[in-house]
Amino acid sequence: MTENNSTAVVADGHSSDGSGTPFDGIRRVDDYGQEYWSARDLQPIMGYDKWENFLRVIERAIRSAENTGTYSDQSFSRTQETVRQGGGPAKIDYRLSRNAAYLVAMNGEPNKPAVAAAQAYFAMQTRKAEIATSRPMSELEMAKQYVAALEREEQLTKELEVAAPKAGKWERFLATDGLIGMTETADLFKTDVKTLTNWLVEINLFRRQTSRAGARNLPRKPHQDADLFDVKMETKNGFKFPVAYVTSKGLDLIDDLWRQR
Repeated sequence: MTENNSTAVVADGHSSDGSGTPFDGIRRVDDYGQEYWSARDLQPIMGYDKWENFLRVIERAIRSAENTGTYSDQSFSRTQETVRQGGGPAKIDYRLSRNAAYLVAMNGEPNKPAVAAAQAYFAMQTRKAEIATSRPMSELEMAKQYVAALEREEQLTKELEVAAPKAGKWERFLATDGLIGMTETADLFKTDVKTLTNWLVEINLFRRQTSRAGARNLPRKPHQDADLFDVKMETKNGFKFPVAYVTSKGLDLIDDLWRQR
């Protein structure tokens, strides 16, 4: 199958509308106005030199989607690059929807600063898309979004330039199992646990769940699979209930997103 779609990407790697971040720059739009990202375009920006290594990330993202019942061929559409005259065999690629690209970012290697930047970008873009579909955007909101995009561009550029691993940043806060509770996590970000977990629900990292022990906000399965959060079954007053914990990688992501609110 050969991909034949118009694209918003121009020769210098930036989007044709002039928007700024590296991920905006490789965003494509087909003839029907549907946005998508090419996995081949994402590969170098997320810090992967070899396609084979990045393909394993895509396969983990597909399994995450399948486990949560959100997989579709349209979101992870396997394509082939057009073969140029005299060239070698066609290269396999994936046409990724925004949600699919988000899952790919979440399943990337946690020690890559470029992966953390991708996680922050797609998490915020997914949340903004959900808000945008619920009501029309005013001119003031459009202006604010433009300013926020410029600020994100500057922040992401700094993160990619620094390229310093965050390993060890949270070690003194983690228990021996490498986890930290949600109350303690809220303390790190100078807020209360209810505010923090409700915000995590709003940006689609957590979901609401009701048990006999009461309503609880818990991390979604793809984010557990990506080693951002863990859920343990605990017992109190004769009732078993799930309790959420955060990993060092999860703290990195929360830190990135919390500062961009």
